[in-house]
Amino acid sequence: MGEERREYEWLFRAAYPGVLRTAFLIVHDRGRAEEVSQEAFLQLLEHWGRVSQYERPDAWVRRVAIRMAVKQAKRDRSRVVLERSVRPVREDPAPDIDLSRAIATLAPMQRAVVVLYYLEDRPVLEIARVLQVSESTIKQHLHRARARLAVLLDEEVTEDVR
Repeated sequence: MGEERREYEWLFRAAYPGVLRTAFLIVHDRGRAEEVSQEAFLQLLEHWGRVSQYERPDAWVRRVAIRMAVKQAKRDRSRVVLERSVRPVREDPAPDIDLSRAIATLAPMQRAVVVLYYLEDRPVLEIARVLQVSESTIKQHLHRARARLAVLLDEEVTEDVR
């Protein structure tokens, strides 16, 4: 077994659980999260000659997985909207919404930012780099997501994102 192959396998074993968890928290479906994660690592393997030279190849694969998960979540959300337009709307009493269900109602990019900031405890600057947007864009997504979550969870927003 070649040295490159061993390095890839080591990175896969070390990074896959975290990438899978991040993808799951964005798409809220274990099967889809596994598909996204596996596809991201397949892309890593295809580009391993170049990406293995990066300081943090694990950050590259995580960024790929996040982008794919956000796209998947957007597709899923669009599908739900289309399905609702075809089916009659059922009136349900307002259920108690737990945090996970509340996060699932956020727009995909807001969901990704909330997952990375609050659940993975990543700083705004790192999230901005991973998602390749400005820090102010990340802060806007966090602000809007927190306001939405506060409404859903009947909470008060007390702090600003720094």
